Formats: sequence, structure tokens, C-alpha cells
Amino acid sequence: MFLGTHTPRLDDKGRLFLPAKFRDRLSTGLVVTRGQERCLYVFPLDEFQQVTDQMRQAPTTSRAARDYMRVFLSGASDEVPDKQGRVTIPANLREYAGLTRECTVIGAGHRVEVWDSTAWSDYLASTEQAFADQSEEVIPGLL
Repeated sequence: MFLGTHTPRLDDKGRLFLPAKFRDRLSTGLVVTRGQERCLYVFPLDEFQQVTDQMRQAPTTSRAARDYMRVFLSGASDEVPDKQGRVTIPANLREYAGLTRECTVIGAGHRVEVWDSTAWSDYLASTEQAFADQSEEVIPGLL
């Protein structure tokens, strides 16, 4: 499981140091793709396979499902971290997420998310109060 918040920097070649605590799980390969709220999702290969298996269950007659899968999968890039734990973020994905030098990497359970640090700060500021005030069950059976 991926947890926590980390602030690595993107180097001049578009590489990002993965947080040390995430490296073992991602060392054999990963998939980075577009995520919601203009962040990037990073999945271990086996987890990405499970996500795509779930996508296969969606009806091809659903335009929304087709649109989602096209955007999600067309941006996907399989990568293998180097010996220093760096992973290359392709230019099209850096542009999508607005990544500059300062990045924030968060553990989001079964995936990692990569955010531009300013975008992450803005997102967190806009959602923290709603999180604190939540009085109804958002995820069935949780808390």
C-alpha cells in the first residue's frame, strides 16, 4: 500500500526520484498515466493489469466508458525505474499535469499520484474543510 506525501524534484531530463519507501514495489516496472484533477496516476504493473481487466467489463456501447478508456489508456506509458530510483515522466504527461520542477508525490493506496506542488496545495486547501466536515458516509461501510 502506498501512503504519505513526498516532495521530490523533477530533473532537467524529466526524471523523478521515486520516494524510497515506494521503490521496492515499483522496481520491476510501472505504468504512469493521466489521472483525475490533472495529476498523474502511477501503478505497479500488476495493479495496472487489474485496472484494465475491470475496464474490459465496461459496456462498449457506453460512450462515457469509451471516452474514459481512450483518455486513460492513450496517455499510459510503461516505465522501469533506473538503479537510482528515478523514473522518466514522458513530456505529454508532464504537460498534462502541469509538472514543473517542484512536485508532490502522494501515496493513494493502490496507486501513487504525482502532482505539481502548487496544484496539490491548491487542491488540498479546497478540499480539506469538506473532508473535515463530512457527516455522511462517502465510501459505503467505511467509518
